[in-house]
Amino acid sequence: MSTAEQIARWLSEPEGERLEFKSARTSYPFEKLVDYCVALANEGGGVVLLGATDERPRQVVGTAAFAEPGRTEAGLYQRLRHRIPIEEATYQDKRLLIVHVPSRLPGTAWEHDGRYLRRAGDDLVAIPASELHLMFAEAGPDYSAQVSNATIVDLAPEAMQIFRERWARKTSNPRILDWSNDELLVNAELQTDGKLAVAALVLFGTRKGLGQHLAQAEIVFEYRSSEAAGPAQDRVELREGFLLSHDRLWERINLRNDRQSYQDGLFRYDIATFDEVAVREALLNAVAHRDYRLGGSVFVRQYARRLEVVSPGGFPAGITADNILDQQNPRNRRLSEALARCGLIERSGQGLNLMVESAVRQSKALPDFSGSSHHEVRLTLSGVVQDPAFVRFLERVGEDRLRSFSTHDFLTLDSLRRHAPLAPLLSARLPALVEAGVIEQYGRGRGVRYLLSRGLFAAIGRRGSYTRERGLDHETNKELLLKHIRENDADGSPLADLKQVLPALSVSQVQGLLHELRDEGRIRVEGVRRWARWHLPSDKAQARSPAS
Repeated sequence: MSTAEQIARWLSEPEGERLEFKSARTSYPFEKLVDYCVALANEGGGVVLLGATDERPRQVVGTAAFAEPGRTEAGLYQRLRHRIPIEEATYQDKRLLIVHVPSRLPGTAWEHDGRYLRRAGDDLVAIPASELHLMFAEAGPDYSAQVSNATIVDLAPEAMQIFRERWARKTSNPRILDWSNDELLVNAELQTDGKLAVAALVLFGTRKGLGQHLAQAEIVFEYRSSEAAGPAQDRVELREGFLLSHDRLWERINLRNDRQSYQDGLFRYDIATFDEVAVREALLNAVAHRDYRLGGSVFVRQYARRLEVVSPGGFPAGITADNILDQQNPRNRRLSEALARCGLIERSGQGLNLMVESAVRQSKALPDFSGSSHHEVRLTLSGVVQDPAFVRFLERVGEDRLRSFSTHDFLTLDSLRRHAPLAPLLSARLPALVEAGVIEQYGRGRGVRYLLSRGLFAAIGRRGSYTRERGLDHETNKELLLKHIRENDADGSPLADLKQVLPALSVSQVQGLLHELRDEGRIRVEGVRRWARWHLPSDKAQARSPAS
């Protein structure tokens, strides 16, 4: 949270590389805010402060723009695929909005609708191509764009035909089907002056061609029926262009892909242990983002209830297991662009969002990157269906409505299902999910709580569970607080002690319960802030004194 001193410093500084001021007294265009976030990120990050004039001496005028900052923050994420925190503050008795824009990662640039922006005085302008080239080169040369010693005889014609047909279908351009192999490679930027890029070998290479020029561009598949060490029950080395191997690899995984059944009334439904969309995205990630300068292969290990994908090279610069859903920094840009041309990946993301959504919709554990290090990325996809009732609930939400949900909407529902704390970005999704009728809000003030809607419990025949979750637990928590206050009435109970009574609740939730008890006349408070102590009402304390 920004302090009053920090805000005062911002207001005294000139508008420059790290600051942008907008009066925005009544409103501010969302599209303009998106553009300024893009420009600031490309300049190293900074702050957009709404509610103050940009001319010095700067005046605080307050802003009514973006009445629900959480929704605005979620909207920025949906538009830019980057997390941009928005803080609501009061300064000089006026409302301010502080938009904290992170810096772009090395070797990347932010764009909005295909426009790479920066500021020029009071205007926003496009970044020149020469400057963009330098920005993209910051992370070092793109190895997948480097020239190899391979020739076109090292490429499989059938792989290039697959690429040609997918590209034509994606762009609705049948003329692509008439291009020769040389024209196809040149137009895809996979061949320059007769020299093939490494990316061409990754996509189209024959076994002989890869063995001679890029042997590490192979995928090793293993099936293990147990955790025991020793030889795998099945092992195959796929040393061929990815456009030839990715279907074959999925078919091999699917051979042992059993189905988990669950009952819904008179009907029985099945869920595949390994979801095809999630598995294909995991394989694409490994091929598109691995480090081809290293000699190791991509390993895919299938167990009865989980799939491990291990790729050489750690996360790209600036990417961690914690921010990988919100940040993108492609290691092999030329390869990623080619995969995007044929519709296998989207340049705006890494496919992790599809893996996450698949896991939530099938009530499986989220994709797990634990075990990753500086020399490899280790991704585990769990196949265990944890809560069939939750799957049934999402089916009743309806496919049309689910298609409108963002990845963070699914993560919010999953966190509520597990009673897990919500990160700020997920909390921002709560009002929209309440409006959609998927969750319910109850309580008031700081004690407000959210619960999966009554429809979930009705769908699985557990209406009593809903009543307990919403009502009895709430009243039980109040009684526990009251009991502690009664036993410590002589000295009074500070908030810190009462928080220990209900460690699973946040401070604001405990305060909400206390305010309800106070409004009901069952407790009172003496003092303010850190000196506040909660007691029984005076009449009840006096009634108890003879027995003490």
